[in-house]
Amino acid sequence: MGAEQPWSRPARPRRPVRAGLVFAGVGVALCCVGVAGLGARNLQVVTQASGPVRETADGFLRSVAAGDTDGAYDRLCADARTRWSQLGFTSWVRTPPTVSDYEIVDVSVATRRGRPQGTVTVRLTRDSGMTEQREMTVVKEDGGWRVCGDPY
Repeated sequence: MGAEQPWSRPARPRRPVRAGLVFAGVGVALCCVGVAGLGARNLQVVTQASGPVRETADGFLRSVAAGDTDGAYDRLCADARTRWSQLGFTSWVRTPPTVSDYEIVDVSVATRRGRPQGTVTVRLTRDSGMTEQREMTVVKEDGGWRVCGDPY
C-alpha cells in the first residue's frame, strides 16, 4: 500500500478584483487627504493675508491723503510703476478734487492662478466733499504686499 499524504491546507482562491478595489480605495483616500491638506493651506494663506493687505492699502491711502506722493508711489506694484512715472503719478494724485479722507469698507483675499491677491473696498472723500467707493487690488510681490492697478 502506499504511504499517506501529509495534510495540507487547501489553496486560497485568488481574488484579484477585491485586491484591486482595496488599492483603489487606498488611492482615493490618499487623494482626499491631499486635497484637504491643500485646501487647508490655501485657507490659511488667505486668512493670514487679510491683515497685511489692509495695512498696505491703509498705508497707501494715508500717504495719498497726506499728499505724500513719494510714499504712495513706493507702495505700488512693479506693473503699476511701469505704467505710471513718479512725476505722472504725482500730478494725477494732486489733480483736484484730491483725496482728503478715506474709510476701508471691506478686505477680501483670494488666490488667483495660485497667488494670493487682495481686493480692498474703500470709500474716498474728496476735498470737494464728494464721496465715492472704489476697489483697490493688492498683490503679493517680492515678499511684501503692493497696490496694483489704478489705485484711486
